[in-house]
Amino acid sequence: MATKDGFEHRQLHIEDYLLMVTAEQGEQAEVCDRQRIAGDDDAITDEWTNNLLELIIRTGNLNKAYRRVKRNKGSAGIDRMQADELLPYLEEHGEELIQQLREGKYKPNPVRRVEIPKEEKGKVRKLGIPTVVDRMVQQAIAQELTPLYEVQFSDNSFGFRPGRGQHDALKRCQQLVNEGYAFVVSMDLAAYFDTVNHSKLIEVLSRTIKDGRVISLIHKYLNAGVMEDGGFHSTEEGVPQGGPLSPLLGNVMLNELDKELERRGHKFVRYADDCMIFCKSRKSAERTMRNIIPYITEKLFLKVNLEKTTVAHVGKVKYLGYGFYRHKGKCRLRVHQKSVVKMRKRFRELTCRGNRWSSEERKQKLKAYICGWVNYFKLADMRKLMKETDEWLRHRIRTVIWKQWKRVRTRYRMLQRLHIEEWKVHEMANCRK
Repeated sequence: MATKDGFEHRQLHIEDYLLMVTAEQGEQAEVCDRQRIAGDDDAITDEWTNNLLELIIRTGNLNKAYRRVKRNKGSAGIDRMQADELLPYLEEHGEELIQQLREGKYKPNPVRRVEIPKEEKGKVRKLGIPTVVDRMVQQAIAQELTPLYEVQFSDNSFGFRPGRGQHDALKRCQQLVNEGYAFVVSMDLAAYFDTVNHSKLIEVLSRTIKDGRVISLIHKYLNAGVMEDGGFHSTEEGVPQGGPLSPLLGNVMLNELDKELERRGHKFVRYADDCMIFCKSRKSAERTMRNIIPYITEKLFLKVNLEKTTVAHVGKVKYLGYGFYRHKGKCRLRVHQKSVVKMRKRFRELTCRGNRWSSEERKQKLKAYICGWVNYFKLADMRKLMKETDEWLRHRIRTVIWKQWKRVRTRYRMLQRLHIEEWKVHEMANCRK
């Protein structure tokens, strides 16, 4: 049975996997102020921003958004429609969808709540999974908004932006430390994506987006609500994580903080809601922290976690999983101890004998995790860590294989293939350890 919005009604379905979709479209650009942009023939024009909805719903942009959603796959929303089912739906309801968007009658579905555990014991990160149709519309919006805002974003912002990433943020941190900024204010925003003030966000968006239909559509997504524990819950604040539009809206809001920090002359690096403000002395860092917190709470209406917002020497902070230290007067990167603990915990899960994986399946899972982990921490000095981890991991793998050789004769036969001396084969095969 079809709803008035054209969505097939299905039961709520929670899956065991989740693929977060981010909208990293557009081109990288330098920071410009809004007045300068408006005066540049090659930049944003009032005609563009006034008719933004027509650009969003044009065929080429929607097709591009569809391909992105199809490629990213991801979990189903509350209607249980999978990414593979999106094309048949659009073939039947595409014109109706575009007409609803043009007339302002489109109503987004609530997102499906999914919780994933954080590193801190007992804490979870709440994600909201939109339906695939809503993901496509959000992606189409993000594709047009990204170029508009890229020219406004700070050069010190690196999260969820095209051509930028964690490694770029870490290299900027190294550069600032080498310039003498050895003390940092490590800012921690309490549940940032869940506490964004809708009114403030709409006000900030309205400065650039002059098409009221687009503002209204974004507002509808913010107020779409969530389905949790089988019931509907309204969302009066926050930007649900999990949709293509959320990272961009998060950056738009925190760009206000970036501009204020730049106005005050501070050196800083921000990746999403993880912000580090660099100072040359502890006293200066403490003064900076006291002065910036009122702006965040009173002007941006965000909550600062005072317990985790600290002033410390750069050698004692963790940022994006990395730690910092000095060697021969230069700032170097290392894997933070908490990241090492997390990595070993994952290895224990992958080498647990109770998961009933075949040797080939275990090998593939280990390979995928190791390649991803090493690629992420490739900026760190970790030769000793890799050597110790390799020895420890090989021991765990040998334990798994040894337990698979249950019988003495199996152990005897397999050890003989390794060309070990006969007396040693006999001793090991009969060992009960």
